[in-house]
Amino acid sequence: MSSPRPTTTNAGIPVASDNHSLTAGTNGPVLLQDHYLIEKNAQFNRERVPERVVHAKGGGAFGFFEATEDVSQYTKAAVFQQGATTETLIRFSSVAGELGSPDTWRDPRGTAIKFYTSEGNYDLVGNNTPVFFIRDAIKFPDFIHSQKRRADNHLRDNDMQWDFWTQCPESAHQVTWLMGDRGIPKTWRHMNLYGSHTYMWVNAAGEKFWVKYHFKTDQGHDFLPQDEADRLAGADGDHYIRDLWNTIKGGEHPSWTLYVQVMPYEDAADYRFNPFDLTKIWPHSDYPLIKVGRFVLNRNPENYFGQIEQAAFEPSNLVPGIGTSPDKMLQGRLFAYPDAHRYRIGANYMDLPVNRPVSEVNSYSKDGPMRYSFGNDPVYVPNSYGGAHADPSYGTDDAAAGIEQEVVRSAYELHSEDDDFGQPGTMVREVFSDEERARFVDNVAGHLSGGVSKPILEKALNYWRSVDKTTGDKIADKVNGG
Repeated sequence: MSSPRPTTTNAGIPVASDNHSLTAGTNGPVLLQDHYLIEKNAQFNRERVPERVVHAKGGGAFGFFEATEDVSQYTKAAVFQQGATTETLIRFSSVAGELGSPDTWRDPRGTAIKFYTSEGNYDLVGNNTPVFFIRDAIKFPDFIHSQKRRADNHLRDNDMQWDFWTQCPESAHQVTWLMGDRGIPKTWRHMNLYGSHTYMWVNAAGEKFWVKYHFKTDQGHDFLPQDEADRLAGADGDHYIRDLWNTIKGGEHPSWTLYVQVMPYEDAADYRFNPFDLTKIWPHSDYPLIKVGRFVLNRNPENYFGQIEQAAFEPSNLVPGIGTSPDKMLQGRLFAYPDAHRYRIGANYMDLPVNRPVSEVNSYSKDGPMRYSFGNDPVYVPNSYGGAHADPSYGTDDAAAGIEQEVVRSAYELHSEDDDFGQPGTMVREVFSDEERARFVDNVAGHLSGGVSKPILEKALNYWRSVDKTTGDKIADKVNGG
């Protein structure tokens, strides 16, 4: 009996068999003219795109953002005007692991959110931590290489990781987060999301402010102890992906409340540490959290490859009312992210449905592989035939401080409290409870006991003594069998 829905080629032509190749006689050779056999296998050989170099393993979902508060005094961005509801997509990920790595390895979690706003796509990339390991993007390839695999035996290597971290003391704050309870969230639902970088907000009057984003989980923050994370890495390597999918499928919609910290534009010049340094937080006592709205996930993807694997996020996607800052990591990412998409997916990645904005596109980008949205003449600008023209009024939001100064290669200008160990020391002594501090010591000591050479071990122990002498001594005692 024939099927009411016959299999077809990619051109829509019905095929005669799903099971048998065309041969010269029953036992004869397969014929080159079996174009369906060739199409099927040639397509199979090409069905993977390169995995992301960083943040390869992940999952995501669709939802919405609702601006519940009035923050118009700080930004004119439509997405953050009180009462606005915007469709969203989020991709959660690990940083260092490959596409098939376990979800529950100790690692920061990437959080990339796409807001399909009325003014174009706004992408906010960050992590589940408010800080990062380095402050300058020129170090980023070296950092990632140290977290990946060795060149000789292709194994991940604790010695390599600690060698990099101890040579870059600015990493201490992020490594403190990583080795603490938040280094392994219970699920993606049970962690906070941070924009991490400093961004600029501009209001309708043209006034500028510096901001940091904090998405606080409404499910309550929770974590996995190391032994449970290790068990799940073997028992269910896709624990986070499965949890998010099943939770949404079951009708539970995870949510986060968005807050921002707002710094007056002029404060940045002489704040007590450099406010654009990605290894630093802004204490809430200086700049308290201001509520903006709620972020809800309520829809699973229909196709993982098409909607999650091919989703492209880039911090250069900024809408009117939102701009960048002199944050050197952010400045580097403005180039690196779209460049990665052009290599990994193709020059016309923005044409894919998941990346396509809901607002009208009037671009003079033209042709290239896999392009399917085409504009009409005129195909150039300036033109005299009614084509789109740029509006200078949209060019003010990115006027970040510092770019008018002399071009130099230098570290950040030091402010009065700029040092690499002060904030992580405060975190260990004043933020951690006694129980968290004990687990932290166990986590660091356990990691340092995993093949770290004696010279690097001594550097690592001094690194932690610089963070906090008492805690560093306890880590040393644990490592040395005390």
